[in-house]
Amino acid sequence: MNKIWLIMQREFLNRVQKKSFLIATILVPLIFPAVIGVMAFILMKQEKSASISVVEVLDESGKMSFENSSRFEFVTIQGTLEHAKTTYTESSHFALLYIPDFDLSKPEGMTLYSKENPSIRKIDELESLVEKRIHDLKLEQFNIDKETLKSLKTSVNLKSVNLSATGEEKASNSTIFYILGFALGVLIYMFVLIYGMQIMLGVIEEKTSKIVEVIVSSVKPFQLMMGKILGIASVGLLQFSIWALLIGVLSTAAMSLFGLNMPQQQAMEQVMQQMDDPEMAEAAKSNEKIMNIMQSISDIPYTYIVFNFAFYFLGGYLLYGALFAAVGSAVDSQQEAQQFTFPITMPLIIAYFGLFMFILNEPDSTASFWFSIIPFTSPVAMVGRLGYNPPLWQLILSQVLLIGGFVFTTWIAGRIYRVGILMHGTKVNYKVLAKWFMMKN
Repeated sequence: MNKIWLIMQREFLNRVQKKSFLIATILVPLIFPAVIGVMAFILMKQEKSASISVVEVLDESGKMSFENSSRFEFVTIQGTLEHAKTTYTESSHFALLYIPDFDLSKPEGMTLYSKENPSIRKIDELESLVEKRIHDLKLEQFNIDKETLKSLKTSVNLKSVNLSATGEEKASNSTIFYILGFALGVLIYMFVLIYGMQIMLGVIEEKTSKIVEVIVSSVKPFQLMMGKILGIASVGLLQFSIWALLIGVLSTAAMSLFGLNMPQQQAMEQVMQQMDDPEMAEAAKSNEKIMNIMQSISDIPYTYIVFNFAFYFLGGYLLYGALFAAVGSAVDSQQEAQQFTFPITMPLIIAYFGLFMFILNEPDSTASFWFSIIPFTSPVAMVGRLGYNPPLWQLILSQVLLIGGFVFTTWIAGRIYRVGILMHGTKVNYKVLAKWFMMKN
C-alpha cells in the first residue's frame, strides 16, 4: 500500500507542478466567461451598427401591407415580375418579395428573391411578418375582433410542489432540474474521457521510454497501475475543486465590484420590495414564475449534489481508468490504441445519448433506472437524475454496483497490465489480450 501511495504521489506532483496544469486550471474559469462576454459584446455592437434591410414588395394580390421596423424597410413597387427583377438587380436593396394573388385558405407562390444567400434569421423574420398579415386578413374575413381573440388566450402557470410522506411541501421546478442534470451529466462524460485518456497516454509514454522497466523492478505492475490511476484522479478532483471555487469567487467579486447582488438574491429583494408596496403587489404576482425559479435554485441541496457528483466522478473515472491503463500497457503507440478505445468508451457514449433521449425527459422510467444501475452507464445517468431526487435505495444500489464494477474492471485490467507493460513490438489484438488475461503468474 505504501508503494501505491508513493506512485500516486509521484503522478500527482508530476502533473500538478507542470505549467500546463497551472495555466489550464487558472485560465479555464476565466476563458469561458471572457469568450461569452466578448461574443455578447460583439453581437450587441453588430445589432446596433446593422443597417436596415430594404425589401421591395411586389404585391399582385393587393392584400398585403407591412410596417417598417428597425430591421426592415418595405418599398412597394408596381409592374410585372420580370420588370421588378430587372429593377431589383440594378439596385442595392436587400431582397425582392413577390406575392401573387393567393387564396387565404391556402397561400402559395410567395417568393423571396435575393442577390446573396440571406441568413436564416432574416428569412424567419420575413416569414413571420407574412404569416402575421395573413392571420389578420383571416380574422377580418370571419369578422373576428383582434382584442376579442386576444382576450380568449389564457396563460396558466402550474406551480409544481413536491409532497413528502410527512406532508412537507417543497417547491419544484423541472426546468432547473433538467439544466442541472444536463450540466452534471456532460461534465462527468467529459472528465471521465479526458482523464481516462491521460492515463492511457501516460502508460504508453512510460512504456515506450523504458522508464516502466526500471519502476517495475521495485514495485509490482498492479501497484504501478493503481498508483497511476489514483494519482491522476487526485489531479482531476483538485482541478475541478479549484474551478468551482474560482468561478464562485470571481462571480461574487464581479457582482460586488459593480454593486450588485447575486441574481437570485437581487430578484428576491426586488420582489419583497414590491410586496411591501400595496400599489406594486398586483404587479408582483406576474413575477411568480420567476420567484418559483429562484426559490427552486435556492432549495437545491448543493451538499447532496456535490457529494454524489464527486462519488460518480471518482467511481466512473476509476472504472474506465483501469481499462484505459490496460489498453495503454498493451500497445506501443496511440495509433495502435484506437482499435481498443472505442469499445471501452461505447457504453459512456450510449449513456451520453441516453441522457438527452429519455433520462432527463423521463427520469423515473424503466430505461432511466437501468441506465442508472449498470456501472458502465451509471456515472452519467444517475448524475443526470440527481436533481430529480431519485429514490434512496436506487442511489445506494447504483453506488454499490459502481464500486463492484470498479473492482471488476481493475481485476481484469490488472491481469492484462502485468503482462502487457513489459511487452514490446507485439502485434496486439483481442485474442492476444485474452491470452494475457488467462496467463498464470
